[in-house]
Amino acid sequence: MTTGWTTAGHTTIWERLEDDSAVVGAVARVPTPTLVEVYGDVGLDFCFLDYEHASGRGPGDSAAMEDLVRAAEVVGIDPLVRLPEGHPPLVRKTLETGVRTLLIPRVETAAEVREAVAAARFSYDDGVGDRGTAGTRANRWGHEYEDYHAREDAATTLGVMIETADAVADLEAILAVPDLGFALVGHRDLTHSLGYGEEIDHPEVAATVAEIRDACLDAGVPVGRVATDPEDARAAIDEGYRVILGGYEFHAVRQVYGEWATVTDE
Repeated sequence: MTTGWTTAGHTTIWERLEDDSAVVGAVARVPTPTLVEVYGDVGLDFCFLDYEHASGRGPGDSAAMEDLVRAAEVVGIDPLVRLPEGHPPLVRKTLETGVRTLLIPRVETAAEVREAVAAARFSYDDGVGDRGTAGTRANRWGHEYEDYHAREDAATTLGVMIETADAVADLEAILAVPDLGFALVGHRDLTHSLGYGEEIDHPEVAATVAEIRDACLDAGVPVGRVATDPEDARAAIDEGYRVILGGYEFHAVRQVYGEWATVTDE
């Protein structure tokens, strides 16, 4: 474990992936500290804080993000933050709150992936990275500057969503970007991008998803996907996926309380 507040209570996604372990988590579409605590209390490995589609405050609100990270530390769960884009200032600002795992959606070229990954690191590709240094929560407001750069680089990982036809076309180069942490298949957006609308079970979509998975495995980049239920999650792990994303809070409410709502109709 690293010192300080940032990873004191849990093992990060990257540490688990380094051991070739699978991780499973759920989405918080409306991120709140309470929901983060509940996800951790039931034993999930990560809480997917969705700032691409979520409502509420954006990821640039450092005070709100810090409270989410504090809640995660209390229950030993890793917050995985999906940013709306890989804009380097936003990458850097989010990491300063103590977040250690980032996900960038809708990437399409290796160049933009490299830019985002470099922004998350102090040392990068045998050179200097693009992350900045300041007295922030990530180093206990300047209290833990000693070995700060090395600690952060060892604990931080950035993944990308593969969810467009252009990303598939540049997949080999994307997966070759140094220090890319993992890739997550965005099945629905990929289906749309390939021209099949909402036909997520179309054979060409299935073939493309398998192509992405195989390319990631060949490149040594951990790969993940959404799972529909625990049985599907186990099947995904058997297929080589290591980052498993379950449902989100509203789906769970509908699934459980939708049945409850029928009690008075009987």
